[in-house]
Amino acid sequence: MIKILKQFSFKEWLIVLFCLVLTYINVTLELKIPDYMSEITRLIQSSSDNMSHDILVQGAWMLLFAFSSFICAGISIYFAARLSSSFSQNIREKIFNKVESFGLKEMKKFQTASLITRTTNDITQIETFIAMGLHMMLRSPIMCVMAITKIIGKSIEWSMLLAGCVVLLLAVVITIFIVVVPKFKLMQKLIDKLNAVTRENITGVRVIRAFNAEKFQSDRFEDVNNNLTKTQTFNLKAFAVLGPVMNIVMHFLTFGIYLIGAYLISNSLMVDKVEIFSNMVVFSSYGMQVIMSFLMLAFVFMIGPRASISANRINEVLDEENSIKEGTFNKPTEETGTVEFKNVSFRYPDADEYIIENISFKANKGETIAFIGSTGSGKSTLINLIPRLYDATEGEVLVDNINVKDYTFETLNNKLGYITQKAVIFTGSVKDNVSYGETDHKVKEEDIKEAIKIAQAEEFVSKLDGELKAHVARGGTNLSGGQKQRLSIARAIARKPEIYIFDDTFSALDYKTDLALRKELKKYTKDATSLIVAQRIGTIMNADKILVLDNGKCVGMGTHKELLKSCEVYKEIALSQLSEEELQNA
Repeated sequence: MIKILKQFSFKEWLIVLFCLVLTYINVTLELKIPDYMSEITRLIQSSSDNMSHDILVQGAWMLLFAFSSFICAGISIYFAARLSSSFSQNIREKIFNKVESFGLKEMKKFQTASLITRTTNDITQIETFIAMGLHMMLRSPIMCVMAITKIIGKSIEWSMLLAGCVVLLLAVVITIFIVVVPKFKLMQKLIDKLNAVTRENITGVRVIRAFNAEKFQSDRFEDVNNNLTKTQTFNLKAFAVLGPVMNIVMHFLTFGIYLIGAYLISNSLMVDKVEIFSNMVVFSSYGMQVIMSFLMLAFVFMIGPRASISANRINEVLDEENSIKEGTFNKPTEETGTVEFKNVSFRYPDADEYIIENISFKANKGETIAFIGSTGSGKSTLINLIPRLYDATEGEVLVDNINVKDYTFETLNNKLGYITQKAVIFTGSVKDNVSYGETDHKVKEEDIKEAIKIAQAEEFVSKLDGELKAHVARGGTNLSGGQKQRLSIARAIARKPEIYIFDDTFSALDYKTDLALRKELKKYTKDATSLIVAQRIGTIMNADKILVLDNGKCVGMGTHKELLKSCEVYKEIALSQLSEEELQNA
């Protein structure tokens, strides 16, 4: 918790100091009220002619102090709430920016569901702790110390009684604290699991229904939900003990004060009876203030441990060192549109075996390089090294004769048009999706229309209500798979990059659309380099160079006709899709 509070800015620490001053004034004013009560008690016992006037004066002062105390408390709470909201906003922004910089390694480590919990629930716990805890943490010790100094020495009997009640309360609070804290850590992990199961249910709803797996998913959710409920119930039951214990202690303290007071009064002289009675009223009031201070501290102990665990979880994200470091190169290059792999090997973190081994090739400007191979041969992994979703374990990946590790992220990304295997569509309009992101040039409406036409999306876009302004739902749920894929291709075309990366992008398209799209794309991208991962022989047979991958190794490289003669793996793939006659005439 201390580490995350270091995130406070100078201005926020000034607000904390201001709240501390206001709280001190609030407590000072509040603790003056029992003194006026004591004075009124003495006036009632006196036979002064101006007794009514004096009581009214003392009462007016008491009301003034009470109202002033209320104002100070209100202002302090207001600024504490403002501080907590501002702080949570800043932390949420830092987490978002940090996650934005994560590579796939970090994303796999934390998982999406956990990152959602850390960005929402964990920050809410800290916000609640700062908003409520700040006022109470400042108020409780000040109130406790000042109240004790007010009553210390009034009576050894009353002081011992109060000390016994305080020790009892501390024992109960510490016991609950020891029992509950481990449960809070478990609870946050269970919220992560609950988020994960819920997210799977939502994203996989069609598959779940198709396989009649509703009961299975419901049982999974119920299992995690019940564990979370049981843990939370245990925590609430443990803290529920505090209320009755506080009430018993408070009533016992009041009863004890008056019992001891009655004994002292009955054994004192008439002159001292009024003084003892007045002290009893004051001690009773201040004693309640001390108990209430511990009650507030107990509440802080309730929200503090969970907030502390949440703070640690947030610190884990903020302190995570990115495996992919940004370079500094951001200047124009002599070469353009070239991609070269020099003896590149890669294995995933903590994996023993290489996914790709000793891959070398060069794609020159204007060339089309294709990658084909069986499932799991490392095709997507290979091209993911170019935009630095991962970094090569061994060897070098060069873009325009510069190592990709040396580029700034913005410079490298501006050179690439990356189209993923699974089309990613964002909430907004067709225009928003095609012109998405920032480039080194402004994407005009003419560029958007041209990109849509080349991507063979013009036909269905023109039929949408609003055309370019037509609404696209989250994830493109109001579009078909082929429509989403064509929009994602149009998005890359509109960027006018030097290098296009197609990661099995054409698989969602029918053969006719695939052929028309590639024909138009070839004309438009004649000066750009295209890297294509594909399963269809028909998609890549006209490529300038084809790399055949098998178990992460390059087992063939050349044109379609060359590979039919020299590479058995390529020939097997080709014959599984087309006849020998079709292959010879291609």
